[in-house]
Amino acid sequence: MFKFLRRKLKRIEEKIEEELEEELKKEREEEEKKEEEIEKRIEEEIKRTVETRREIARAIGVKKPRKRAVVSDEKIDEILWDLEMSLLEADVALTVAESIREHVKEELRSLPLDRSSLRESVRTALKNAIAHVLRASSGDFSEILESEKKPFVILFVGVNGSGKTTAIAKLAHYLKKHGKSVVIAAADTFRAGAIEQLEEHARRLDVKLIKHRQGADPAAVAYDAIEHAKAKRKDFVLIDTAGRMQTNVNLMDEMAKIKRVAKPDMVIFVGDALAGNDAVEQARKFNEVVGVDGIILTKVDADAKGGSALSIAYTIGKPLLFIGVGQGYDDQIPFEPDWMIERIFGED
Repeated sequence: MFKFLRRKLKRIEEKIEEELEEELKKEREEEEKKEEEIEKRIEEEIKRTVETRREIARAIGVKKPRKRAVVSDEKIDEILWDLEMSLLEADVALTVAESIREHVKEELRSLPLDRSSLRESVRTALKNAIAHVLRASSGDFSEILESEKKPFVILFVGVNGSGKTTAIAKLAHYLKKHGKSVVIAAADTFRAGAIEQLEEHARRLDVKLIKHRQGADPAAVAYDAIEHAKAKRKDFVLIDTAGRMQTNVNLMDEMAKIKRVAKPDMVIFVGDALAGNDAVEQARKFNEVVGVDGIILTKVDADAKGGSALSIAYTIGKPLLFIGVGQGYDDQIPFEPDWMIERIFGED
């Protein structure tokens, strides 16, 4: 996964390294020239004294201060323009690409001029910039697990085909593994297949499903599920809703109605990693209409670019809670920034 983004960042690393190597070469040539001039001017005895001092310094571990590689602002901007374009090609949102660009620019201004660690320094600059974005986007769902409110109601929103129904089933499995009881509300009443799909998941997971007939009022389904959970002292209610495009005003208004009736404690947007920047725009629109509290990103394992995983939470300022990395119930894992950094910068 993320192979496209990894290749792009690798090329940028190499370009930055080449530029700094050139600066290093110039600096080395200047130093050698100065040393030759000094050797011609100083007497042999002074040279011996200097050598003695060096030996003493070496013996007691005194290190010569490392010089700093100085690359012109014009050259840095040229390199980072390529970085920004590469990030945009990988479906990274513009605001995120700009943030990464500025972070890398600051670090490039004063990289240590040390050939042995030059490559590592360049990679560290890129890693730090991306880590800054990812860590600003991460959230901790374990806090929700400890909530004393019963039932804790979660409303799921997203567009058609994003994997929302499956994401709900995977979260129900996750909650059960942590000792929590779950009720699922099949409030996607527009599509008979969605109700049947949830019925099958509920049977496999052994959780209670509340459903009405196809075409029923989705808000009524959500209400009944919450009332059942209250009566049975269940821990969580997970409410599925019909997938809808963020541009459909009527369906988005209906979503707002479901929220008014259900009064959820959390709204989770489910996005498809393969949708790229479209997923970012969808999340932004749903956040405007119903208010999003967290994000689940599906199909991350099939995403070669990685832009949406890098962008979606940072762009709307909401935490990325879980990512889908496979088909099984256990293949929806809490998002960890270091997990993604390792897959972007790790070896193939």
